[in-house]
Amino acid sequence: MHEIDRRSTLMFGFATAGAALLTEGAAAQPYRPDEGREIAPGARVVNVSERASMPGRENVLPAYKRIVVRDIVYQPGVTHKSNSMMNDMVCQCIDGEMRIDHRVGDAFTVKKGDVWTCVKDQPEDVVNTGSGAAIMRVINLLPT
Repeated sequence: MHEIDRRSTLMFGFATAGAALLTEGAAAQPYRPDEGREIAPGARVVNVSERASMPGRENVLPAYKRIVVRDIVYQPGVTHKSNSMMNDMVCQCIDGEMRIDHRVGDAFTVKKGDVWTCVKDQPEDVVNTGSGAAIMRVINLLPT
């Protein structure tokens, strides 16, 4: 049996760390292409979580009694238009890149990690401008 010296141990450590960095970008998509409900060609909504106000926390945001979290998956090149948001919401791009337009001259591009808000009755147009699927996490703030 060969002895392992410090130099061999150090080289093994570097090789292991390098392999971890190379495989990090190869993560699988979080959703299957058929998962969730299709809302338009190339756009699907996946329900993530839902709950009523937590006991003892009803006064934190008193206008909202329930929260529903959904992910919307847009395939590359997909454009989706919504004429009216059903409620107030907070959105976050959890993967990819999208162009968001609320039709009032304030179109903007979001990338992974970016967050924005939408208000009830506001229109929103979304275009996936990236080369892969884009995922928008929508946190719906519901009054009832």
